[in-house]
Amino acid sequence: MINKIYFHTLGCAKNDVDTQVMEGILEKNKYEIVSQPDQADAIFVNTCGFIESAKEESIDWILNLAQYKKHGRLQKLYLTGCLAQRYPDELRAEIPEIDGILGPGYIQDIASYIQSDDARSLTETVSMDYIENSRRIEGTKTAYVKISEGCNNRCSYCIIPYLRGNNRSRKIEDIVDEVKRLAEAGTEEVILVAQNTTDYGIDLYKEYSLAALLKELVKIKKIKWIRLLYAYPDHFTDELIDLMAGDNNLIPYIDMPLQHASDRVLERMNRTSRQEDILKLITKLRKKIKNLVLRSTFIVGFPGEEEEDFQELLSFIERVKFDRLGVFTYSKEENTRAYSMDGQVSESLKIDRYNKLMMKQQKISEEKLREKISSKLDILVEDRLEKGLYLGRSYMDAPDVDGLVYLSSQEPLEIGKFYLSEITDSTEYDLQGVVL
Repeated sequence: MINKIYFHTLGCAKNDVDTQVMEGILEKNKYEIVSQPDQADAIFVNTCGFIESAKEESIDWILNLAQYKKHGRLQKLYLTGCLAQRYPDELRAEIPEIDGILGPGYIQDIASYIQSDDARSLTETVSMDYIENSRRIEGTKTAYVKISEGCNNRCSYCIIPYLRGNNRSRKIEDIVDEVKRLAEAGTEEVILVAQNTTDYGIDLYKEYSLAALLKELVKIKKIKWIRLLYAYPDHFTDELIDLMAGDNNLIPYIDMPLQHASDRVLERMNRTSRQEDILKLITKLRKKIKNLVLRSTFIVGFPGEEEEDFQELLSFIERVKFDRLGVFTYSKEENTRAYSMDGQVSESLKIDRYNKLMMKQQKISEEKLREKISSKLDILVEDRLEKGLYLGRSYMDAPDVDGLVYLSSQEPLEIGKFYLSEITDSTEYDLQGVVL
């Protein structure tokens, strides 16, 4: 009999939210969620299949967790997430320990799937509505909130829309209700995620409605930080910019994935923005939003990327001087248009370009962080390293992808609390400070 369930979640924050939704559904159906795999009757691996390295990590974890069938109480091993959606037949053929596959479009059926001992692979791309009021609320200081599922873009390198379906936005009142429940449970930082947050509402309200959503969320005063991720430049409205410039709990931090700066490469990627438009938007954002921290991600080695295109990207990075930046080497993904494009770039050249771009950004980051010395910032303490030394984040840093603040204090600090601190030193990516 299946009673105790363990989840192992890989990939992006959107997967974390999906896991919490599944946990909530199972708890409502009297299942117990356990924190260790050796305690579980059934394990769900929420996989990632976005790029090659993510696929390899998912497969490694599936194989590792399958060992609990031999050495523990484990009866069933299930998969969900993007890798499971993408390769259900191949995974089951190669890993016979897998007992079932539940695609992202079927997570609302997780309880009945377990109860019926269903061994099928349910992986059709189903444009399901978000399951409201089902999320497991854990009371963590930081929580991700998914405002929509799926994506309307068809970037030539990306498989996600074919796995997750078109954009489906949640109702404003449902998102507000979830954030209120998180706030009551003790959450103080809410991070809004979607495949494209600036596309929010176009399907539901027939207009881009991220600003309308945020106007309601900033009223929830128990939330200290509202952070915006995956905000693509295409639909960044003036109303949204004005709201971010206001005196509220919407922090001046924007994660804006741009992918490239060469118009020729952007066109091959099937991106709709072009460099001139992007520069105009960034100029407007920095002019209007005080103390703005701007993060972006880029892909190097995309098919057809010539040296001229790469140099244009380097010049763009030097000109804009992003506060935070991530770089990926292009990963050739089956069933995408880019997979069969001409001009495939060698792996060695991809790595060379990656290193050059990161070296440039390292210098930019070092210069920008040096400017923060002597400034005073609220720091969210997240861990204790040793007596008198703690790890935390300022508003400038999203979890897992940005830098950290190494915080000294003569008095013990409470994990999960904010402390006003003075920045005393900096490195390439991190800050050091003392509690005031």
